[in-house]
Amino acid sequence: MRRAHEAHGDFVFRTLQRFGVREADLEDMTQEVFVVVVRKWTTYQADVKLTTWLYGIAMRVAAGYRRRAWVRREQPTEVLPDQATESSPECDLVSARRAQALDEVLATLDVDARAIFVMFEIEGLSAKEIGEVAGVPVGTVYSRLHYARKKFEQSAERRRQRGERGPS
Repeated sequence: MRRAHEAHGDFVFRTLQRFGVREADLEDMTQEVFVVVVRKWTTYQADVKLTTWLYGIAMRVAAGYRRRAWVRREQPTEVLPDQATESSPECDLVSARRAQALDEVLATLDVDARAIFVMFEIEGLSAKEIGEVAGVPVGTVYSRLHYARKKFEQSAERRRQRGERGPS
């Protein structure tokens, strides 16, 4: 388990982040994923890639996190970084705005559409791998991906029409 955490902890962290887990809760939710891994280790099938299995667990943990009422009511605040970075403040601002825009557009998708979209478009998983995680045929993956892309584009367009910068 320790080797799995060391090898794939960052992957799980990024996955949870892309699924809408707030920055303040990312470490706790990453730990929760690995608690589930420990409990379910006997169900792991060696013919499935470990990252695919971890992705499915992270997706379910993030979905549970997003359903919790306290998460919906919480109002996050900006926190100053502890250390200075080498990039310029302007670059950091642009990056933060793009990340926020992407998160806002992704938040408009339902959990299933968001999961398929993130796995395919951001994480680069194949339709076959996504099908294994979601437990659906490859054709269904492509159908859901088409729906998710359409909803993503609609949401991004509405954002652009409001005069806000969308994800680039």
